Amino acid sequence: MATTTPTRGAHKPPAGGPGAASKAPSRWRTRLWRFDDKASPYAYIAPFFLVFGAFGLYPLLYTGWIALHRVEMTTLDQSEWVGLENFTTILQDSEFWTAVSNTFIIGVISTVPQLLVALGLAHLLNYKLRASTFWRTVILTPYATSVATAALVFALVFRADGGLLNWVLSLVGIDGLDWGNGHWSSKFAIAVMVIWRWTGYNALIYLAAMQAVPSDLYEAASIDGASRWQQFLKVTIPSLRPTILFTIVISTIGSMQLFGEPLLLQGGTLGSVGGSEHQYETLSIYLYNYGWKLGHLGPAAAVAWAMLVLLLLIALINWIVSRYVRKSAA
Repeated sequence: MATTTPTRGAHKPPAGGPGAASKAPSRWRTRLWRFDDKASPYAYIAPFFLVFGAFGLYPLLYTGWIALHRVEMTTLDQSEWVGLENFTTILQDSEFWTAVSNTFIIGVISTVPQLLVALGLAHLLNYKLRASTFWRTVILTPYATSVATAALVFALVFRADGGLLNWVLSLVGIDGLDWGNGHWSSKFAIAVMVIWRWTGYNALIYLAAMQAVPSDLYEAASIDGASRWQQFLKVTIPSLRPTILFTIVISTIGSMQLFGEPLLLQGGTLGSVGGSEHQYETLSIYLYNYGWKLGHLGPAAAVAWAMLVLLLLIALINWIVSRYVRKSAA
């Protein structure tokens, strides 16, 4: 019986052994996993940086470039290097300092009452009330209202002729006021708008912070004989100190950017110039007048950068105060 000689190499195993074919895909999967592990975090945060770069960083840098040039609204394609001349122009303008003063005054008389009322409302909502969700929605409603709508409604309320507030004052024998043209009454009217719109928002922030305070602290204070008012002063307020500082910073930034309320205080007639004597002209209105009404974009951009510097100074002051408070509390 003939035998056949096997061909050399016919039954030779593949090079690299029997597991070589499976090792190649496993190496590929390992490399893919390593790439995914390193690249995924950057892919997740990339949308934020892309949006920030397009709508935050680029406008900031472009505004800085305009602040160093003479650029007119009618000739945007033409610019002339002027250095710090635009900054000198606004710093030597008395109207700029009037706007700075008005901004800080309105900010103080709106922020302080606003945060105090918000703290009180949050303390009331922190108790077990019936329909608590309904009341939380109610106090947040002004924040959800359009700025233009609210400002126009309040413009009718504060009208000198036929306004609702003057009508109420006439019922108790008080003569009506020209709210928009008074130096202090106009600031008070704008502050009322701001307080009405932002109190509920800050109240919910305080409420969330209050609900995070451990109940053991209140129980211990109650055992020691502390009343509810003493618990509020000795337990709630110290626990809310970081949140209060946060709302102060946010409210300060908002007051520096105040625009819609003064613009529409008198129905948009004199609001665009901040009043007949600039009695309630804020920095945002001052910027608007320079950039859009006069068409001088260079000084307007310089005002924007001046507002940024003021915000940084206020943030620095808040940081110093908060650090001092933390040290004194410790």
